[in-house]
Order: sequence, then structure tokens, then C-alpha cells
Amino acid sequence: MSAARWCLLLLLACASCAAQAAMVNRPVEWSQDGTRFHGVLVYDDAVDVKRPGLLMVPNWYGVNDAAVKKAEAIADTDYVILLVDMYGEQIRPADTTEAQAAVTPLYGDRALMRKRVNLALEQLKAQAADAPLDPARLAAIGFCFGGSAVLDLARSGADIDAVVSFHGGLDTDDPALAGNIKARVLVINGGDDEGTMPDAGAFMEEMRASPADWQFVVLGHAVHCFTEVGENSPGCRYDAKAAARSYALMRDWLQE
Repeated sequence: MSAARWCLLLLLACASCAAQAAMVNRPVEWSQDGTRFHGVLVYDDAVDVKRPGLLMVPNWYGVNDAAVKKAEAIADTDYVILLVDMYGEQIRPADTTEAQAAVTPLYGDRALMRKRVNLALEQLKAQAADAPLDPARLAAIGFCFGGSAVLDLARSGADIDAVVSFHGGLDTDDPALAGNIKARVLVINGGDDEGTMPDAGAFMEEMRASPADWQFVVLGHAVHCFTEVGENSPGCRYDAKAAARSYALMRDWLQE
């Protein structure tokens, strides 16, 4: 092999490594009512083209390494994602008991949930000055508890293009709020999700009475947590096929 060809291959290899190492994880902090929040902005800076922004509310474990990894996979070179801290920087659940304690105040005060997720949306919009974010194209996605949060964001009348809920809670404290929805709403739940599917009928009635462009997709044989890698209990189990299908549905919904 000639020296010139060897140098070319080395340069290409280095360029490939640089592209793979281009994912940005940048802390974003804000305060509300005396509570300090610590989220993470995630995007690939290998390209500088402006792209849509996604507000991503993770499951009830909140902002952790697994949530950041999921955000990176979703963001790729397609989106700028703000991974949302809904609890405050001092609360980082380590197990189901702590996670239950963290979400209980928000499920018990849905107005507070809506207030916090709306302020997080403002933090995403503010990143347009320093990140390759197109503030005219914004959506929100959420998983489990996060699905409940983004549906409440839509019910609050947030001016965003779309929300997508994955195995999220479907209930609401006030069905009339659905009249405020401006976003297109995609909900994806497992057909065997015993925690959320009992509310499916009431949710569809809520959507029928709303002005929303909505779609409710039920994935056969999937239970709760079907996108959560590593979960493997009878009622909360990762399902690679269901996860892949749901992400494809999300991307089609957002592209449309």
C-alpha cells in the first residue's frame, strides 16, 4: 500500500471517529418557585443544519444515564432534544420506591405538572441561540410518567406541533382541558398494559371531544415499559419489536 493511500485511509478513519464522537450533552439549568432543575441538551454537532427540537420527558426515574443514552439514540442528526428534569436537581430516584415518591406529588397536582413542563418547553426554545435548533419546529415526547407529562403539555394549549406519548398514563384531572390542544397527538400503548389501558376508553372520548388531530395506537401483546431497555418484569418489560415499531411511528408522525 502506498504512503498516500495509507494517509488517506487514516484520515477517513479519524473523520469517522470524530463524527461518532460528535454527540453533545450540555447541562441546562432553570429555576421555578425556589426549585432548581437540571436538564440535558442533546444533539449531534457533526452537522450544523438547523433541525426540529424535541422536549423529552423520561420515565419516572428522571434524568439519568439511561435517559441520556435514549435521548442520544433518538436525536441522532435529526433532532435537538432537551431531556427534562421534572423533579428538581436534588431528586434522582435510584429505585422504584424513590421513583414512586418522586412522581406522586405531580400526579396529585396536575396543575403543577403542567406548569413545570411548560417552563421546560421555554428552556428548549431558549437554546435556539446556541444550538442548531429550529424554534419553528417543536414537539414533545414522553415515556411512562413522561407520556403523562407531554399529554398534559398538549392539554395546556402549548403552541407546539406535536406530542408523542409512549406507554404513558392516559388519565386527566380535567377532560375539558383537551379543548385547548393545538398539537397533533400520537399515543402508543401496549395492548396488555394493565396500568394504562383501563383508561383508554375515557381517553378516546376526551380526544373525540377535542379539536386535536390525534391517533391512538395499540401494540399487540406489549405491556408497560416496552421501550425501556433492561426492564423485564411481568407488567413492565422491554419489547424490541414494539419499541422499533413505536419509534418508526413517532418519526413518521413528526415528519408529517
